[in-house]
Amino acid sequence: MRKLGSLFISVLLMGLSGCNPVSSDAQSVAASHAATDVPHALPAIEWRLATSWPKNFPGLGMAPERFAHLVDEMSNGRLKISVYGAGELMPAFAVFDGVSQGKIQMAHSASFYWRGKAPAAQFFSSIPFGMTAQEINGWLHYGGGMELWTEVYQPFGIIPLAGGNTGMQMGGWFNKPINTIADFKGLKVRMPGLGGEVLKRVGAVPVNMAGRELYGALQTGAIDAAEWVGPVNDLAFGLHKVAKYYYYPGWHEPGSNMEFLINTAAFESLPEDLQAIVRVAARAINQDMLDEYTTRNVTALETLVKDEGVELKAFPPNVLLELEKISKQVIEDQANQDPLMRKVYDAYHAYEQGVRQYHKISEDAYSQQRQH
Repeated sequence: MRKLGSLFISVLLMGLSGCNPVSSDAQSVAASHAATDVPHALPAIEWRLATSWPKNFPGLGMAPERFAHLVDEMSNGRLKISVYGAGELMPAFAVFDGVSQGKIQMAHSASFYWRGKAPAAQFFSSIPFGMTAQEINGWLHYGGGMELWTEVYQPFGIIPLAGGNTGMQMGGWFNKPINTIADFKGLKVRMPGLGGEVLKRVGAVPVNMAGRELYGALQTGAIDAAEWVGPVNDLAFGLHKVAKYYYYPGWHEPGSNMEFLINTAAFESLPEDLQAIVRVAARAINQDMLDEYTTRNVTALETLVKDEGVELKAFPPNVLLELEKISKQVIEDQANQDPLMRKVYDAYHAYEQGVRQYHKISEDAYSQQRQH
């Protein structure tokens, strides 16, 4: 955690508005002051944070644990955050209401779970054929996305902060091959958010359930297929033991952004320095999660394929083209029914169009060349 702690100090000193880094001497002085100038007489403020993931689950579950540790370290123990896994304080999908109602001060989850409360929330996690992790981070922090996200959650008394990204996800686990779009018909598929709505239009039955329920549901046939996250988390749940085919790419979630939810009243009651620590810690964890998944998914996929004999399959191009076409229709239809969703979608789409044009001559061009 020392390495992450140093990162947080550096980010805090650089600021979150793009200013130039300060000198290493200045950083050393500031770090020394951060460690010694905090009054010890004040009693610690204690918060509770509930997640939508199993306690200490790789990646998703560890991000809030690291966040809490870093806040404790950076505040010199003035703000202590106790982390609870899904089901310990409340069900996985009850954390939004828990924060909104002040039952807990914080939560860690994903915004597409709240589409029934705020349809526009879906754009702040991941949408089918939408932006990648790098692109959505740019939109959130420098393209106006955070301001819109704050507007969406304001009526609920919640402040959102980006809380990590799993990167490009996998397409899911199936016990039946997908050769045409018709092969989805009748399948019960665990897929939340807009991706689930897309599958519904091609005849599938989308199911939303917490991650820890997936193994049993696949094993008993309660569902026919499931997407979760990617190799690291899928291996941890043992999904390869109850499903035959592992499909890619994750068209439904090309860059799944997680979130920290903070009760507005609780946050505003903090001193300004602790507010800054919470924001900077979340920003650093946001990048840390993506770095971890980028690295650990490599070895986890090798384990699944080489050691566990998983059959890796690509969705056929004709299937992806049809899914993309339907995705655009689903998003347009929903945006037309909700003015705030339309506002967010138009902003998201405008940023996405611009960044895609740039990436055609940068990221995409390089990736194509690297294939040779």
